[in-house]
Amino acid sequence: MTIKVLLVDDQALVRAGFRSLLGRARTLAVVAEAASGEEAVRQAVLHRPDVVLMDIRMPGTDGIEATRRILAELPATRVIILTTFDTDEHVFEALRAGASGFLTKEVEPAELRRAVEVVAAGDSLLSPGVTRRVVERFAHRPRAATTLAALTPRESDVVRLVAEGLSNDEIAAALVISPLTAKTHISRAITKLGVRDRVQLVILAYEEGLVGGVAPRGNG
Repeated sequence: MTIKVLLVDDQALVRAGFRSLLGRARTLAVVAEAASGEEAVRQAVLHRPDVVLMDIRMPGTDGIEATRRILAELPATRVIILTTFDTDEHVFEALRAGASGFLTKEVEPAELRRAVEVVAAGDSLLSPGVTRRVVERFAHRPRAATTLAALTPRESDVVRLVAEGLSNDEIAAALVISPLTAKTHISRAITKLGVRDRVQLVILAYEEGLVGGVAPRGNG
């Protein structure tokens, strides 16, 4: 199945570069481009892409607002944020708006193509070190930890480890469970908490104070 991609960047040269890189993969197809947030929303509604590669900083409607509006119209579409700096505070706001991950514009070609495929498959582009640093730096925390009360103690432990940047295999080793069981706990936590994906799970864990404070416990 071909993955449909929408490229959004206010610089034509950047879009041309990404189009060239993505065009080398037979499973990927750039169906449209946009030079602004407003145009991105229009093109997304028109072409219904599987993945949007979204620049953050653009004149007028920026990538954060465009991400929010696209996902409101097309919940199944996934957004990858493109940024020049991995410490950009705007990255966190974009993740909070529903983006499934982010890449710096210096990304290697193979990594870019793999990222699009991973996100299109419904997973999150969660680089443990970088994403955790961004979320930890900019998340507004703690708030009253009421949302996480829906989790069981084991689910709470798993969410905390996800937020600390551990992979499923590392979580399994830490809790002495199988990777499949770890994945199941994560899926249940995502469903219970009503978040979009693993990235949103990390953001919520930081905002609720599960990481870097006393972990709240659920019932059961």
